[in-house]
Amino acid sequence: MQTKQYKASILVFPVLIFMLLFQVAAYAQQKFTISGNIKDKKTGESLIGAAIKLQELNGGTVTNSYGFFSLTVPAGNYSLLASYVGYETVQLNITLSANQRLNIELDNQAKLQDVVVSNRRKNDNITKPLMGVEKINISEINQLPVLLGERDLLKSIQLLPGIKSAGEGNSGFYVRGGGADQNLILLDEAPVYNAAHLLGFFSTFNSDAIKDVTLYKGGMPAQYGGRLSSVVDIKMKDGNNKDYDVSGGLGLISSRLNIEGPIVKDKGSFIISGRRSYADMFLKLSSDSSLKNNRIYFYDLNLKANYTLGKKDRLYLSGYFGRDVLGFGETFSTDWGNKTATLRWNHIVSNKIFSNTSVIYSDYSYKIKIKSGTDKFIITSQIQDVNLKQDFDYFINNNSKIKFGGNIIRHNVSPGRIEAEATSNVKSSVIQSRYSWESALYGSHELALGEKTNIVYGLRLSNLTATGPGNYYQYDANGNTIDTLTYGSGEKVASYWNIEPRFSASYQLTTQKSLKLSYNRNVQNLHLLSNATSSTPTDLWLPSTNNVQPEIADQFALGYYQNSANNVYEYSVETYYKSLQNQIDYRNGASLQANDNVESELLYGKGRAYGIEFFVKKKTGRLNGWIGYTLSKTERQFDEINNGQYFNARQDRTHDLSVVGIYKLTPRWTLSSTFVYSTGNAVTFPSGKYFVNEQTIFLYTERNGYRMPAYHRLDIAATVENKKNTKRKYQSSWTFGLYNAYGRENAYTITFKDDPNDKTKTIAEQTALFRFVPSITWNFKF
Repeated sequence: MQTKQYKASILVFPVLIFMLLFQVAAYAQQKFTISGNIKDKKTGESLIGAAIKLQELNGGTVTNSYGFFSLTVPAGNYSLLASYVGYETVQLNITLSANQRLNIELDNQAKLQDVVVSNRRKNDNITKPLMGVEKINISEINQLPVLLGERDLLKSIQLLPGIKSAGEGNSGFYVRGGGADQNLILLDEAPVYNAAHLLGFFSTFNSDAIKDVTLYKGGMPAQYGGRLSSVVDIKMKDGNNKDYDVSGGLGLISSRLNIEGPIVKDKGSFIISGRRSYADMFLKLSSDSSLKNNRIYFYDLNLKANYTLGKKDRLYLSGYFGRDVLGFGETFSTDWGNKTATLRWNHIVSNKIFSNTSVIYSDYSYKIKIKSGTDKFIITSQIQDVNLKQDFDYFINNNSKIKFGGNIIRHNVSPGRIEAEATSNVKSSVIQSRYSWESALYGSHELALGEKTNIVYGLRLSNLTATGPGNYYQYDANGNTIDTLTYGSGEKVASYWNIEPRFSASYQLTTQKSLKLSYNRNVQNLHLLSNATSSTPTDLWLPSTNNVQPEIADQFALGYYQNSANNVYEYSVETYYKSLQNQIDYRNGASLQANDNVESELLYGKGRAYGIEFFVKKKTGRLNGWIGYTLSKTERQFDEINNGQYFNARQDRTHDLSVVGIYKLTPRWTLSSTFVYSTGNAVTFPSGKYFVNEQTIFLYTERNGYRMPAYHRLDIAATVENKKNTKRKYQSSWTFGLYNAYGRENAYTITFKDDPNDKTKTIAEQTALFRFVPSITWNFKF
């Protein structure tokens, strides 16, 4: 057992914060501050990333995640412009002789002639120092063709360069060579451990309840931690605090209903958004009695309420509850799902300091019921987190902003419990729970060095401490137990400290061109154990222990960015190199489920991933969309696998291409299509076979030495909007889609068996899931 201590870092961190705060005093004494919030005039929703600009100074800022902004400038008369893409710009003339508080409302009823597919400022991609950051547009997601017409946030993310699908019909994804478990998915700050419905065919996120989505795949800010590859930060809608709205949709596989309105007008609001599939209802209509008792459905429920306590304080309470149920009569059933809850307190400490305090709960669990003859038993597993988090935004001046804070999480992982009836041959058993504390402190400084150079630098100090009670084992090189260590409740088993530096910089070559570079170190203390190629309901999460050390990734990235003269077109090229430490793989024939000695099945090694990403996007006009292409390589190295040589990771794909088009045919009709192509996954196929007692034994040699066939698919969709009924404020639309329009039989699995006519020969059988899948969805709002 090894414990890494970085005592020097504990001193460096507060010194860094002190130096940054000391800089504040130099600016605050001679200037005045304009601060406030920007909201949607119709609904009262806070607008994230809205722009505030003072024309006389040609400078400005943007709102934070809660719609708050702060500008510090010399006294004088100014013309202030507040803008947000898709909204009318508001101009205010102000005389600044003291600090001022402004609450601005923007009208989204602007008579826009063009379709806009970006919700960020026109040249943010040029001026902002952070790399690999994408703001996902919810209205754009709703127009894209998807499987069975089910709007899917995570499937839309997979259309971006550097993001690779985990497989046909799967909501899991790989980012720049990382595994599916190396992506941190947050819903109102709460982690979602399994973001999939129906074994991965749909994601858990109902787009009706989502306000803002930000994806970080490159320069991850210091406030995020716990995963190696990416962060998907999802913010739920706050609810309309002006009037009541009801919206929803009816599709082939599920229906949605969304209700929102004021608790107290202009002070508080709520939103309730639900979705349920109904494949099980069709089974009950079957004449086959064996099908009537089968169950297959999912549901999810998003809830949120907020209330303004005063000029400086606002409370938010949000929750998510989702579940999948799959059952075959009385012989087998399983259900799994997530529960999250977030209580947040926004407090404006001063016109320069914004505080957010959060208490976060997350729960993922599954239950399997099996009945076979006299055997009847239940298998359960669960992971629970309780997180206390504090964040501060410190607006020093227009060119300098600090974010700092910290959090502490209590992890409780229950890998498995078997409860059997007395008549069963199966014995009841409990796999030991694992307990740990994960904590972090961070500081980040965004600074403009003149008109052309912008930097963001920060530091994150993280710790994972595994605690008792329980037995922990020590193993030899072959995985045999050599010692058992017993720890009492709260007793420290192992502790790991890590420093995670973050740095990003941009340099503007011209007003339309820039270069960016970044370096990030990320640490992951929770590990997903799974033999599957993508996330499954029975996946096992394990915190770092005396045997399992934190995974570490160092990523270097360099990029070139260019916009057309009118900011209609956006071009970028990013290249990256990622070095990975303490990666996890498995011994041949490893047994991961219901195994109290699961750590004996693990192997530890390293990895590397590198590639180049090309991106072209047309942001406005009747025809818009993007093309993304990634050329990459992802490898792993373990002493016990492939004779210690590097081998292809299962998420390695040489080529990955996506083309997205959205065309506004008429004011009512919108056409859209997507085309994707990728190199087949790296897989382990048999290299030969031999016979023992007339039984065929397949011989496996090189790990991931073969490839699945290349994957490609075209999807198309058309949306028609009914004429709006202004008297009743009613509007609706129909979306018609066709998934896999040219019927490509993409390989989902390939299995091998003996040729029945000649056992010396082998037959490879390919299974494909979808061909020509049509869909129709009716959406409404009133």
